[in-house]
Order: sequence, then structure tokens, then C-alpha cells
Amino acid sequence: MEELPKHMVPLQQDFYEQPTLELAKAMLGCLLAKETQQGIAAGYIVETEAYIGPGDRAAHSYNNRRTARTEIMFHRSGLSYTYLMHTHCLFNVVSSGEEKPEAILVRALEPRYGIDIMKTRRGLEELKNLTNGPGKLTKSLGITMEDYGCSLTNPPIYLAKGFYPESISVGKRIGIENTGEARDYPWRFWVTNNQNVSRHQKFEYEVNLKL
Repeated sequence: MEELPKHMVPLQQDFYEQPTLELAKAMLGCLLAKETQQGIAAGYIVETEAYIGPGDRAAHSYNNRRTARTEIMFHRSGLSYTYLMHTHCLFNVVSSGEEKPEAILVRALEPRYGIDIMKTRRGLEELKNLTNGPGKLTKSLGITMEDYGCSLTNPPIYLAKGFYPESISVGKRIGIENTGEARDYPWRFWVTNNQNVSRHQKFEYEVNLKL
């Protein structure tokens, strides 16, 4: 098995206490890791989308909608919110704190550790297509509905330090055309020019982070 770096330890609770839009950007470059019986699979987060209910028509928690599915969004930040869409499990990070149901969807990863495990799970050899979509990355990492509500500050599923992007791009979220004004909110963030991003589109603006 590939040796993991010593610094690959879970980020702690204070990381998740940032405002949702700031956290969505701060997550770019972080490692998302999942430990299973097959081993550890992990990749750098290269694309996120923020959902800020209850005023966000695209959010599951719009109008403070509280159901069995959305319940975890009303809990503390730094928990895993998984849900099914078209049979695919999607992974989100709960944000904003208790009784403020906001979350961040992880849309794409750059594969880093456990790549052979990912290829076996996806039945693919091409690296680029392993994790360049929200349903693809969960299957590659072995993230399932059983991870619903898990704390991300300790295994088996967690975020760890990765790299610091030089530039991030900002644009509209994807696949929410029927959500009124919410479809135009620039709440999608991705590592500029990264080839693992799920869909390349025109960006609203770029943020150069290089000092």
C-alpha cells in the first residue's frame, strides 16, 4: 500500500467554523480521505458549491425545510451530509453551525492516494475520469449513505491538509436551472485550470491567491 504522509491527519473543528462561502473556498486543495477495509483512498478537492438555505432556493433546506434527509444540516458544522440523486451518493460538508442549515457540495477531486482502489471501484483506468464529478468521487472513495452524519474531524472520513491553490475561479452552480434567482448566484468555486474539474464553464471572476 502506498505510504501516506505523516501530515495527513484530520483537520479539526475550528476549520469548519468559517462562514459557508469562505469554507467552500478554503476546502479547495484539501485532501478528502475515506478509510475502508480495502484501504485509504483520497484526493485533493478541486471544486465545491455552497448552498445557503433557508434563503437559497437551490438548497435542500430552503424555507427551513426539515426532513429526515436534511436533519443533519441543522446540526453543528463539520459533519457529513450525504444524499442520493439518481442512484448516486453525493457528499457535502455541513457548515454555518447549529440551526443554520447550510452545506457545501464537493463536486470534484484530483486523485492522490489509493488510486488502484479507485480504478477497481470505478472499473476505469483513465485517471482524469475517476473523480471529476460528485457521483464519481464518492464511488471512487467508497463514500456511501452510511457516512451520513459522520464527524469529519476523525476517521473513517475526513479532510486533511493538501495544497494551497494559486488561483481559484468563481461562477454559477451547475444543474439548478429551475431555482429562480438562485441559479445565478456565483457560489461555485474551483481550482483554476485544474483538469479534474467536473465541468468547465465561463467563470464570473478569478481570485489570485499567489502572494
